[in-house]
Amino acid sequence: MRIGVLGCASIAERRVLPALGLAAEIELAAVASRDPAKAARFAERFGCAAAAGYEELLDDPGIEAVYLPLPTGLHERWAERALAAGKHVLAEKPLTTSERATARLYDTARAAGLVLMENLMFVRHRQHREVAALVASGAIGEVREMTAEFGIPPLPEDDIRHVAALGGGALLDMGVYPVRAAQFHLGGPLDVVGGVRRYDPVRDVDVSCTAVLVSPAGVPARIAVGSERGYRASYTLWGAEGRITVERAFTPPPDHRPVVHIERQGVTEVRRLAPDDHFLALARRFASAVRGSLGPAEAAEDERQTLQQARTLDALAADTRRIPL
Repeated sequence: MRIGVLGCASIAERRVLPALGLAAEIELAAVASRDPAKAARFAERFGCAAAAGYEELLDDPGIEAVYLPLPTGLHERWAERALAAGKHVLAEKPLTTSERATARLYDTARAAGLVLMENLMFVRHRQHREVAALVASGAIGEVREMTAEFGIPPLPEDDIRHVAALGGGALLDMGVYPVRAAQFHLGGPLDVVGGVRRYDPVRDVDVSCTAVLVSPAGVPARIAVGSERGYRASYTLWGAEGRITVERAFTPPPDHRPVVHIERQGVTEVRRLAPDDHFLALARRFASAVRGSLGPAEAAEDERQTLQQARTLDALAADTRRIPL
C-alpha cells in the first residue's frame, strides 16, 4: 500500500513514519507540507518524494492512502478532501473535534468504499489485553472503580495545542487516552457524571479536565488530564479483592517493557511484560483494513469505539464546570 503524508508534525517524525517504514505491507511514497524545506527534509530522511503541497499529493493517482498528522481542527477538512480524492485515510487522534463531524466522515468513507481510521495507537499495545485477561481471571475480583490519568509538562508558547481554532486544549489532546482506556476495560458508552475543566482565558483553551464517568454496568471511572504538570500516564483498576496499576500506559516506546503492579491483601506483585510497538501494530491494522483482510466486524467495532469516544469527549466539554486559571 503506497501512502502519502499530509503534514510534518513531530508525532509523524518521531513515531509514525518510522513505524510505517517497518511495515512490509506499506510503502511511504510522499510527504507534503506547507513548508517545502520541511517536506524536503522529511523526504530525505524517510526515503520518499516531497510533494509541492497537499493538493498535489492528493492528486497523485499512485497514492492509495494518506496519513494526517495535522492539528485536530484541520482533520475534518483534509480527511474529507482525501476521501473525495479516492484515498483511504489514517488520521491522528482525535479523528475530529466532535461526534457529529466524526459520524459524517465515517458515512462519507463508507459511501465511497474507503477506509477511515483513527490513529489512537495505545489500545493496540498487548499490555492492555494482558491486563484485561488478568481481570477476567479474577486476579482482583470484580472491578469496582477505575482511575486513569495523563499529564504532561508545560508546552512551548508557540505550540499549536494552545490555539483554540486548531482544536487545541488538554481535553481533545489528552482526554482521548483515559476515555478510551475506560471504554476498553469497562465497556461503553460512558456517561459523564460531572467534573471541572480549568482553562486559559487568554487563549480560550482548557489546560486540564478532572471528571467522573460511569459505565453501562454502573462502574465509575475517575479521569484526569492536563498540561503544566509532572508527566504521568497510568491507570488503575480497583477490584473487590485488589488493584492492578499500569504505568506508562499510553505512550510506551517500542523497546519499553511495561510494568504492571498487582496488589492483593497488602502484597504487591510486579510483572514486567514483553515490549510491543503499538505504532507498528496500528499501521499494520490500517493496511489490513485497506486490503480487506481486517474483516467487517472488526472495522465496525473500530468505528463504534471511535464514535463512543467522540460522544464522551463532547459530553465532557458540555457537562463539566469551566473555571478560569
